[in-house]
Amino acid sequence: MKLHELRDNDGATKKPQRIGRGPGSGKGKTGGRGIKGQKSRSGVAIKGYEGGQMPLYQRLPKRGFNKPNRKKFAVVNLGLIQKFIDAKKLDAKKAITEDVLLESGLIRRKLDGVRVLAKGEVSAKLKLEVTGASKSAIEAVEKAGGSLTVTSVASSEAAAE
Repeated sequence: MKLHELRDNDGATKKPQRIGRGPGSGKGKTGGRGIKGQKSRSGVAIKGYEGGQMPLYQRLPKRGFNKPNRKKFAVVNLGLIQKFIDAKKLDAKKAITEDVLLESGLIRRKLDGVRVLAKGEVSAKLKLEVTGASKSAIEAVEKAGGSLTVTSVASSEAAAE
C-alpha cells in the first residue's frame, strides 16, 4: 500500500447538507427554518428569553452563598478501608496515608485532602494519617486499637509542593 492509495472506509464520511442552495437541493429558499419570525433570522439566542417579560430565573428569589475558595475533600468511609484491607489492597501493618489510599485505588484524586467518615465497621488495627476525620471515625479507629492522625490542610499543601 502506498500513501496515495489510502482512503476512508465506505460510509465513514458523509457530505454535509448544503442549505439554501436552490429548490433542487430540498433545503433551498427558507433553508428548513420555516417562514418569518425571530427563529428564521440569523443571530438568534433565545434560551431564557420570554418576549420582554421578566424571565423566570430572574423572578425567583435567590438564597444562600457559594464560597468561591471552599475546600473540597475526597471522602473515604471506614467500611471501605476495611474492605480494601480484607482484599489485600491495603496493608494494615503499615501507616495508611493519603498517597497510599490513592495508589490502592480507594480514592481517585486527593483534591484538598482526604476526609475519613465512620460509615461501616473497622476491625483491623490501623494507623491512619489524613487531612480530616469525623469524631465518630476517630473513636471507631481507636476502639479497634488503632490511631487516626489528622494533619492540617496547610502542612499537606506544603508537602505537596
